[in-house]
Amino acid sequence: MPIVMLLGPTAAGKTDAAIALAERLDCHLINMDSTQVYRGLDIGSAKPPRWLLARHPHALIDIRDPAEPYTAADFVTDADREVRVALAAGKTPVLVGGTMLYARAFRDGLAALPRANPEVRSAIEAEAESQGWPKLHARLAKVDPVAAAGIHPHNGVRVQRALEVFETTGRPISDYWKAQKQSPATERLGGRLLEFAVIPEDRATLHHRIEARFDAMLRAGFAEEVQRLRQRPDLSPR
Repeated sequence: MPIVMLLGPTAAGKTDAAIALAERLDCHLINMDSTQVYRGLDIGSAKPPRWLLARHPHALIDIRDPAEPYTAADFVTDADREVRVALAAGKTPVLVGGTMLYARAFRDGLAALPRANPEVRSAIEAEAESQGWPKLHARLAKVDPVAAAGIHPHNGVRVQRALEVFETTGRPISDYWKAQKQSPATERLGGRLLEFAVIPEDRATLHHRIEARFDAMLRAGFAEEVQRLRQRPDLSPR
């Protein structure tokens, strides 16, 4: 039984492609979007509407509160479980989404890293808000030049994680990368992994689709959704 991944840029039509598959095959749809895992981020994440989810359920949607961290490692653990559920039921697992970090982590596997430390993470985030991520990237370069060389100074998520691991354990994250053998999906789960990309006709078409989607989001109440989230004292502006 193959394991299918549907990838593509924002507004390319990944959900439509997944639904088309589900209409023809006995599929188990698995969300692979890093924002759709969160409850309350419905409009901004372009989450499938409730009526569509009722007809074609997607695993790993609405599984976290926005205040709760969810890492690529968490995703791989959850996605592996859902794939096994699908295969045991004789269904085709279809992972759909545009979060490439999740896609690579699922396909290639991850080195075993320490779990997230919310206190350290919050402290790093506060520093970034006052100093900027490039300043923290420079700090990372001093303690872990190998990791820093592969992380863009403005990639806050990866800079934060690398500093978090170092400050929590005293070891550079690059040491964990070198010490741990990655386990690809085909080894963990068996079977074949089929990757498909949903690609628009051209860049102009994609830009038009993105603009149309954003206009629809505004009409649906995107600004109000953001305002509700900003009013929560337990959420960072980032």
